[in-house]
Amino acid sequence: MAAKGGDELKLLGVWNSPYVNRVQIVLNLKGLSYEYVEEDLLSKSELLLKSNPVHKKVPVLIHAGKPVAESQAIIQYLDEAFPGGTFPSVLPADPYARATARFWAAFVDDKVGSPWHTVLFARDHGKKADAASRIVAALETLEGAFKDCSGGRDYFGGGAIGFVDVVLGSYLGWFKVFEKMVGVRVLDVARTPLLAAWGERFAAAEAAKDVLPDDVDKVLEFLQKFLD
Repeated sequence: MAAKGGDELKLLGVWNSPYVNRVQIVLNLKGLSYEYVEEDLLSKSELLLKSNPVHKKVPVLIHAGKPVAESQAIIQYLDEAFPGGTFPSVLPADPYARATARFWAAFVDDKVGSPWHTVLFARDHGKKADAASRIVAALETLEGAFKDCSGGRDYFGGGAIGFVDVVLGSYLGWFKVFEKMVGVRVLDVARTPLLAAWGERFAAAEAAKDVLPDDVDKVLEFLQKFLD
């Protein structure tokens, strides 16, 4: 399904960024066509620098010539610009459920996203391992959140993929990378059986399966450019 007014959506991104991937997944969930522009983080385009002059980071969504930056803000923008009824909603309609989803999404990027950066870029192996352990602890907390939010169904959003699913699910491909980098399996069926099963469902979902990075060696080769 095309965006309103034709080809008005453009996404600036990097193929293996969880922040970009989550926006791609939401665009897929809503059936929206868009132009994707792959950015070189070592030589950022004028369009990226102009569209996100504050942080100079991906993702940036450009809709009808207007840029929106930061992945969670972009997802919420898409939910409002292309609302339920015509397009599937990612955030729930109920105010309390919506606030709860926003809380857990913020928790994910704080408690999973922050140590994710440490695992990738810390030079000291001990710091990497400690960061991976913090991710494990966060996922144990999210195991309980999933039980409460899902109501016994398949996703944090209940019967369909929702906001927290997309935010957490965008890290799934990287969990395999962590295992190879530091020898820690952060998402483990013995510790978090509900999340482990959820992760398999999410990664196989039509909107996500061709988006999430699944070639660990390719990701590690990409990372090496920033570590040399």
